[in-house]
Amino acid sequence: MLKKPLSVILTLAGAVVLIGAAYAFGRKDFRPLDSLRHRNSGSADSTQVAAELFRKCSTVLGDARTDCYAKPLDSLASLGQVRTAMGALARLGDLDINVKRDGHVFAHGIGIAAGKRGGDIAATFAMCDPTNQSGCYHGVIQAYFAAAPSIGAKEVNGLCEPFRGPNADRWIRFQCVHGMGHGLEMIYDHDLNKSLTGCDLLSDSWDQTSCYGGGFMEKIVNVSMPKHPAHDMMMHGMAMQHLAVPFKAVDAKDPLYPCSAVGAQYQESCYEMQTSVILYLNHGDIGATAKTCDTAPTKMRFVCYQSLGRDISAYALQDPVKSKQMCSLGTPQYQPWCYFGLVKNFVDLNARASDGISLCKGVDGNANKMKCYEAVGE
Repeated sequence: MLKKPLSVILTLAGAVVLIGAAYAFGRKDFRPLDSLRHRNSGSADSTQVAAELFRKCSTVLGDARTDCYAKPLDSLASLGQVRTAMGALARLGDLDINVKRDGHVFAHGIGIAAGKRGGDIAATFAMCDPTNQSGCYHGVIQAYFAAAPSIGAKEVNGLCEPFRGPNADRWIRFQCVHGMGHGLEMIYDHDLNKSLTGCDLLSDSWDQTSCYGGGFMEKIVNVSMPKHPAHDMMMHGMAMQHLAVPFKAVDAKDPLYPCSAVGAQYQESCYEMQTSVILYLNHGDIGATAKTCDTAPTKMRFVCYQSLGRDISAYALQDPVKSKQMCSLGTPQYQPWCYFGLVKNFVDLNARASDGISLCKGVDGNANKMKCYEAVGE
């Protein structure tokens, strides 16, 4: 049984107060929740909330802009209006490119606020949607782990049980076990070894691998976006303690770390996220990142390029022309795997295979095109 820090457990009782007060912080004249008291249309509410948030927040700079957008959306979710919050987030992505770029993190926050309400995981999942790379689902699982007094094999295997079985949606099952990796990495204060050990408690190997990916993703998100919702939630719980860092997040001298420091069973899952680390260290240099992938262990180079394709999707803001230009910077031998990761992210954003098919039609080169369509099929 893996125990959580007592300080985390003791302070979660105050989370509801923090969420309730958050939406009004610094915006006394903004009342995005008023429309919910007078309307029944989720679509109309989402449009109105998005327009008002954009008007109030788009000219604010830095972290203040993130808070300006995130806190009202989280407050809607804390009141059970998860669909409205997610709809507003989707519309904001069309209005503000910064929201589109960081939409997955905003969706995590909405899911965390929804999950803090407690109740049945499957019912809360039903209020989320797959937009912004299914971040809402992942946030729900993080909130579950934050509230759990201890995590053992029974809890880990039982959490995603509603999403197993012959008629279950495998996509949703993935979001649950991937979110588990996020949650474990969060509650164990980013001790990656402990988080991966928590994933190993899962009895199914497919679930374990999906969980590993969530853990590696949470680690780099915590480094590159220190104001993300899960970090804020746990910092409130830890009451600003000066905690020891048992597993360093990145190593400026080794761009392949932490993959170079974890066991063989975790290597593939690690390299599926590693270019996010490399790009963080080299300040977004796609060509240099491809060259770093070329130095990875031979068996992991194609995985590293797949990770690069996923990151290119974000860096190019899903622009097919820019994406293809960036994938072309890599070594020709591994470029097909760049397209593999690229198109998977295109599909993953909104769970639409048609988005990937449209991209593949414009890909040059038989090897690249075939690998692109293969990814859509998966």
